[in-house]
Amino acid sequence: MGRAEERRARQRGGHRAAPRRRRSAPTAGAPAGGKPAKSFIRRLFTWKKILGTFFGLCLLGIGGFIALYMIVDIPQGNALAKQQSNIYKYSDGTIMARVGKTNRESVDLANVPKDVQHTFVAAENKTFYTDSGIDLKGLARGLYNTAMGRGAQGGSTITQQYVKNYYLTQNQTVSRKLKEMVISLKVDQKLSKDQILAGYINTSYYGRGAYGIQAAAQAYYHTDAEKLTVQQGAYLAALLQAPSQYDWAVATPTGKKLVQARWNYVLDNMVKQHWLDPAKRQDMRFPYPKEPKAAPGQEGQKGYLIELANQQLEQRLMEEENISRSQAEAEVVDRGWTITLNIDKKKQTKLEQAVKSQLTAKLDAKKRKADSAVQAGAVSVDPKTGSIVALYGGTNYFEHYINNATRRDYQPASTFKPVILAAALENSATTQDGKPITANTVYDGTSGRQVVDHGSKVGFGPPNEDDHDYGPITVQQAMNNSVNSVFAQMGMDVGMGKVMSTAKQLGMDTTGMQAVPAQTLGSMGASPLEMAGIYATLDNHGNKVTPSILKSAEQSGRKAHIPSPIGGSVITRTAADSVTSVLTGVVDDGTAKTHVADNPLRDGQQVAGKTGTSDEDKSAWFTGYTPDLVTSVGLFGEDAKTKAHVSLTGATGLIPPRVNGGGLPAQIWAAYTFGVTDKAEFDLDTTQGAAVQPTDTPTYSQTPSQTPSHTPTSKAPTSSAPPSRTPSQTPSRTPTQTPTQTPSQTPTQSPTDEITQNPLDPGGNRNVGQ
Repeated sequence: MGRAEERRARQRGGHRAAPRRRRSAPTAGAPAGGKPAKSFIRRLFTWKKILGTFFGLCLLGIGGFIALYMIVDIPQGNALAKQQSNIYKYSDGTIMARVGKTNRESVDLANVPKDVQHTFVAAENKTFYTDSGIDLKGLARGLYNTAMGRGAQGGSTITQQYVKNYYLTQNQTVSRKLKEMVISLKVDQKLSKDQILAGYINTSYYGRGAYGIQAAAQAYYHTDAEKLTVQQGAYLAALLQAPSQYDWAVATPTGKKLVQARWNYVLDNMVKQHWLDPAKRQDMRFPYPKEPKAAPGQEGQKGYLIELANQQLEQRLMEEENISRSQAEAEVVDRGWTITLNIDKKKQTKLEQAVKSQLTAKLDAKKRKADSAVQAGAVSVDPKTGSIVALYGGTNYFEHYINNATRRDYQPASTFKPVILAAALENSATTQDGKPITANTVYDGTSGRQVVDHGSKVGFGPPNEDDHDYGPITVQQAMNNSVNSVFAQMGMDVGMGKVMSTAKQLGMDTTGMQAVPAQTLGSMGASPLEMAGIYATLDNHGNKVTPSILKSAEQSGRKAHIPSPIGGSVITRTAADSVTSVLTGVVDDGTAKTHVADNPLRDGQQVAGKTGTSDEDKSAWFTGYTPDLVTSVGLFGEDAKTKAHVSLTGATGLIPPRVNGGGLPAQIWAAYTFGVTDKAEFDLDTTQGAAVQPTDTPTYSQTPSQTPSHTPTSKAPTSSAPPSRTPSQTPSRTPTQTPTQTPSQTPTQSPTDEITQNPLDPGGNRNVGQ
């Protein structure tokens, strides 16, 4: 303390100020000043550092965007340059068709009614007239999903879609998304909104080979763009989301519901934007499109083959590039692809000849109304490779645009029964009294017998064909004679959930299908392509076969990856081979005997197969196979004008008039198959079924109390000759017993594509049989 300070201290109190104490240094590990020391994490992540990092990243992003904006220019439009002919070849490399005259005609926006212009804005981008050309939220979501490999996502503005259509490609990559953003901003600054909208509606793909609104107006309504109504414009705008799925001519029932919902969405948005009077909106009705016209080069069966090839290639691109269906269509149609199909010219010609000789040559619509309703579809698959070697889609692609080989709106009927047996064998299922289900298990074949589950009736008891009572009958004989009551009960014994699961594993699209007893009658929808794949999997010893028409697809040095149609095992070989063994009995001793087993062209060929006929004869099937070839043939009753499902009864002047699976479909199958296959024998790993032991006519005095004790132990015979022993006669009398319980409710109509009303019987089926 200095003198001056001492003096002041004495003046204040007469005392010398005490010296200040020095704080002792803290001991090791003790907090200084009593406060806890900051951890390393807290010292590392301070608010200042976090904010600094954030703003640094923002500045870096802004700088990167500015650099990108300066580097990326608006490129020259390449949409027209990308349009080239597609070349389609047979499996041997010879050219089948060249399809490539692009259906495009650009029109000035002034020639498109203002209300029709608004339909596209209402459908795709309500803020189009006020936004900057990009949707930041949608773009960020798209970038994130693309980076994460989640595929195409919605949210692009009309400007972005125009840029993608005209300046860029459909590839889903981060770099392409960033370029799309920059070019969209520049295009929005350079062009007027009307110019952008005109470019968008003139470059978009609408399906039916139509690029641009003028071509679409002609393709769907046979009119010019300037004459389109608001309702028609709303449909065309709705199409852009999924052209092939929403095309009314080929859309599934689900697709039709979706496009109608989309159409309503467009018009309702126009009301919200004050572009459409609410009163006028209420009076508007859905504008059904006109029938399509096939493009040159697609006459006869070629159009059907090209259609399926395009669809399968589009599916591959969707999976490879994570793009939407509509984007994939735009990438395939008229884009210079060379596509080689698995179609064998000889087999294709033979299939067409078989349909003509056995069916179409016998049709005369002037004499018989039923003849005008007959539609045929067929698919032939090599079970060892999965190749679709022949396909019949209809009389002529120019005349019937719907592909009968791939349509799924008709019931497969009793051709579904082998799936039930496969499920039983695969799951080692037992009957209600605990006995294993095999080819020799005895069931009650009484027509209309109520299905039982653990002693309780479930309210479902389907009649047999012509209400025939079989009494006690083995599974083998029930398959031979397509006995509905047996397989309805078997489905319950196995569990319908397991049955539908097996159907999915074998290749059926079971989306939306209910696991209910009525499905045992094949009351769902299925296509010849689907059924051929299921039976090919059985023929291939349980290894999954996904039929493919594509052999290769190349475009300017780019080659699409075509995966092998043959997959791994989905059911055991023993289960698959046992079903095959049982199905040989259908041919040799059952519903296909007359036109397949006894066909003079057979020449000892081993055959397995199953017939099917839906309620009211609206569809009739025969799906059969040899060791080397699987072919599914379906006949469908379709009203020539309304396209409604109608009966085939009386077609070709048959006496009796009913068309069933063992008739015309089996005749077509035999005429084709026996003309293109060589004698071969099944290599079966099983101890049951007709291929091992010829079946006998059941004895009606026998009670179905137990499974026959004798089971063959040998494998299938090595001889290629079919079993020579057949029953001397079918049961000549109806058993005296009558069903103890009649069905609690008998549906009054056949199943359609409408929404199911009865959860136990979604198809409303009464008499699905042979």
